[in-house]
Amino acid sequence: MDPDGRSGKVQDSAATRIAYCRDFGPREDDFLPAFVVFAECVEDVQAVLSYANDHAVPVIARGAGTGVSGGVNASENCIVLSLERMDRILEIRPEDEVAVVEPGVVNGDLGDAVAEYGLMYAPDPASYRQSTIGGNVATNAGGLRCAKYGVTRDSVLGLDVVLADGTLLHTGRSTFKGVAGYDLTSLFVGSEGTLGVVVSATVRLRYLSPESRSIAAFFPTVEAAAAGVLAVGRHRVQPAIMEFLDAGTMAVIDAGFGTDLASRGGALLLVRTDGHGARVEEAIVREALTRLGAQLAAAGDDIAARLIEMRRSSRGDIQDDEYRVGEDVAVPRSQLVAYVHRLSEIATEHGVMLRIVAHAGDGNLHPTFWVAPEDGADGLERLARALDESVRGALDAGGTITGEHGIGQFKRRWLGWEQQEEVLELQRQIKKLFDPHGILNPGKAIL
Repeated sequence: MDPDGRSGKVQDSAATRIAYCRDFGPREDDFLPAFVVFAECVEDVQAVLSYANDHAVPVIARGAGTGVSGGVNASENCIVLSLERMDRILEIRPEDEVAVVEPGVVNGDLGDAVAEYGLMYAPDPASYRQSTIGGNVATNAGGLRCAKYGVTRDSVLGLDVVLADGTLLHTGRSTFKGVAGYDLTSLFVGSEGTLGVVVSATVRLRYLSPESRSIAAFFPTVEAAAAGVLAVGRHRVQPAIMEFLDAGTMAVIDAGFGTDLASRGGALLLVRTDGHGARVEEAIVREALTRLGAQLAAAGDDIAARLIEMRRSSRGDIQDDEYRVGEDVAVPRSQLVAYVHRLSEIATEHGVMLRIVAHAGDGNLHPTFWVAPEDGADGLERLARALDESVRGALDAGGTITGEHGIGQFKRRWLGWEQQEEVLELQRQIKKLFDPHGILNPGKAIL
């Protein structure tokens, strides 16, 4: 380490500490890091963790900071370890359909790099043009293509991880199959920086589809659109993308892009088929949704493809974040219709506004509740109750409190609702084994 900051790797200016003290999620406190270290190699990471372990200093590893669950919020007197400068694609092996990357590689940049070989990196969170592979691994990030290709864990074959004491650990393999020993790679994926710091990842690549077909289907109600998801499944078509947007979400897109979606129905399904059978599957999907009363954009119209890209930014608008809360729950697809209905009931019961966007193909929903600022403290209380009930409702439907954003700091209060005490205690013991002094991202991910 260079405590004087002569190399620029260690910075303690107020501006830097403020810029690196949090992600986009809620905060429970106002701590700033003591300083920020910009690692440029594995040895830098090892030096930071060895020092921190010896001096009992908390370390929060960070990528691009695009998370929304408070997973990289600073704790008191901590070191924020930024991995953004470790941004090299170390290897692309087209014949093996594998790439090896440092944690600071931006998701979309990896996709661009492998596209020339007719390959793609399948996980594609909405922030894929900003978020890093290391951050995606830490949260087991999802995205629009999860319906067909799975989440980050399904594309990670092996990891290089620096443990709390500075030890460099190699897990996993470079082959698609392999069952030697416990699956430590999968344990690190989604551990949110609480067990170790990922310094490289060996990832599986998929075939870049020679053709894709996109479908925009407008429905009169959200319940009808949710039923459309199940109808596609009954026809045994597996879309690469299947996104659900309600009227409120369509209004956000209208405001941002000048479209007129909200005037065309109460809900929208966006479906993309890919592969050599894309056209055949498109025809099946179009027939199934038409039978449910959907109004479809004409075949060959590029509106659906453009809407899929617009959808990536559909959760943000000009509303004050203090009076808005968004969630990331998942339910079995068979429960989509009932859960969407339950969300509407919750909004009515508590006098809050609601809109819903979802990765409907795998049952991952992002409901957003909000109230008017003039509602003040009473409105915030109603908002909190609605949020808690929406999470309870997802669990009652056989779902989970987080589909892709992780627990971070914000969702720890609900973890005990989903997992029994024996499971929580086992996770605490695993944490202690990997991080005896508790320096790695304390107060995140587990209770």
